Amino acid sequence: MSESYLKPITEVSYLTAQNVSRYRLIMRYFYEEHQRMRQWLRPEDVLASVEATGLFPDYTLELCQQDLDQLVAWKDLIPRHDGGRSASVEEYLRKKFKYQLTPYAIEIERLVDRLQDIRGYGGSLEPSVLDNILAVLQQLENTFQFPPGKALELWDKLYDQFQKLVNNSASYLAALSSARAEELMQTEAFLAFKDSLTIYLQNFVHGLQRTGVRIQGLLAHMPPEALTAFWVAVVEDKKQRPTLDEQLPPEEELQQLQEKWQDLRRWFIGTAHEESDVVFLEQATKDTIARVVRSALRIQDRQRSGVSRRRELDYLGQWFFACPNIDTAHRLAACAFGLYRTRHFQGYDDKDSDNPDVSMWNVAPNIRELKSRSRQRTQPGGPEPIYSRRKLAAKARHEYLQHHAQEQALLQNFLDQKQVTLSHLPPLAPPVRQRLLTWIGQCLVNPVHRILTPEGISITLSFPPDSERTVLTASDGNLELPNFTLRFTAKNQVLLSAKVGDEP
Repeated sequence: MSESYLKPITEVSYLTAQNVSRYRLIMRYFYEEHQRMRQWLRPEDVLASVEATGLFPDYTLELCQQDLDQLVAWKDLIPRHDGGRSASVEEYLRKKFKYQLTPYAIEIERLVDRLQDIRGYGGSLEPSVLDNILAVLQQLENTFQFPPGKALELWDKLYDQFQKLVNNSASYLAALSSARAEELMQTEAFLAFKDSLTIYLQNFVHGLQRTGVRIQGLLAHMPPEALTAFWVAVVEDKKQRPTLDEQLPPEEELQQLQEKWQDLRRWFIGTAHEESDVVFLEQATKDTIARVVRSALRIQDRQRSGVSRRRELDYLGQWFFACPNIDTAHRLAACAFGLYRTRHFQGYDDKDSDNPDVSMWNVAPNIRELKSRSRQRTQPGGPEPIYSRRKLAAKARHEYLQHHAQEQALLQNFLDQKQVTLSHLPPLAPPVRQRLLTWIGQCLVNPVHRILTPEGISITLSFPPDSERTVLTASDGNLELPNFTLRFTAKNQVLLSAKVGDEP
């Protein structure tokens, strides 16, 4: 990025100045006259246009001249001496001027004019844009020589279609997620619009799935020789195009071209660390379709909520009354009402049999006493016995010491090795893998990538060179992650290992 992007733009100062209303009125008059091919205007013309609006009744020629001089200072107007109208030497020496818009000011007013017409995000989702990109890439795949001007024509078409795809799709999906769209989706008028919108989005998703994959394949397997020949031809075509602007050196032109190509390639293919924007665009479009359908269903349910179902329920009641037995009634209820809402009770299921084929209706029920939630006591409370939890405490203590001993043994093993690389590890047990991941996570959180265990062991995490990755194998599955290296150092020279049964 050059230093020119850091400098202030004085040409837009009139949009936020103290007398912004007068400046904008003058600049709008200059722009409208520029559209009519009338380039040079006198102060008297500007004064007449301001007076015609009636917005500034006290506006004088002196104020008009001051405003024009200020716009000249901001580089929005170009003055030119107007000596042809002078009737005397004094009038000539007074240096009357005509004024014209600068190219910057024309673009600023054109932008302001477009901003006035913006009412939403706009945009579109057209599968034909993808077809155009695919057609250009197919021409570039096996072409190594281009006629004069052909390479630049292909590049302009390719990048123009790419920008159109990115900008229009982002704007259209943003419009469907705006507050105005949310309000529309709550109204009944949305039902008439729902089908056409859903079909429109589905057609785009189908085009993205059909054409996007082919574009990804072409970009991934594009021959480097064809790309180099294409870039050189584009740079050469740009050199042959006559222009009054200062041209960039061929090296910078080639670098900018390659950066734009990498942007296009990253958008369709992605990188090693993130998925492509095609995947995000497809998922966003599918989410929008689901949101449209849900909104339509809510509107339809709201419409049906006020309809009386007396006749339907009366017919269903007579149907139940005509059932010959309870089993038939159960089947009818299952078809008419579906499953009832389940309730979950916490506790142990004391089954009489471990056979999974035995139905729950054929085993004895589990008796559970439900305590009342009422604050009123229904019966006087008596003394309750004190239960001994010594066995539970001893069991928990035994399990803790056993787990601690395994962790100490693992630490001692790694401490003897001093350095452990994940790719050199044999298949691990799930607890060992979990302990390794815990240490890695703690090191990643620390800015210096180092932790100190309660036993006085320093663990330092090192990142792999060139972002190398490996697969950590365990008995319950494989895990892909960076090939980290862990270094173990004992701050205390002796690592005490706890045995099961020792006091913690």
